[in-house]
Amino acid sequence: MAKTPLISVVDDDESVRESLQSLLRSVGYAVKVFASAQEFLELNHWGDINCLILDVRMPGMTGIELHRHLVENHCEIPCIFITAHASDEEARSQALRGGAVDYLIKPFSEDALLNAVRNALSSK
Repeated sequence: MAKTPLISVVDDDESVRESLQSLLRSVGYAVKVFASAQEFLELNHWGDINCLILDVRMPGMTGIELHRHLVENHCEIPCIFITAHASDEEARSQALRGGAVDYLIKPFSEDALLNAVRNALSSK
């Protein structure tokens, strides 16, 4: 029997965490949500995660900094970045250069997110 993919969401906006968790669970994924990069880092067993959805801008460590930290520690989880800041081309460029599977601008469609997750899971 195939293991259910685990998707983690790191976003400081509670409503975004809740809506993504609900959407992802509705299509059969296991989901863990975190309010900050620090909270995620405290998890300490990242190998179980099949896909990571990261908010670009968060207080403290940003999503891009978190992704860089994971890569530097040889933890290459496929990442999807989400942001409400469409004009931040530097962040988009950094994310994509760093190996992001996708970079979505809020508000994005459910289909866009689910397609990005499927792409991330097939890249692992």
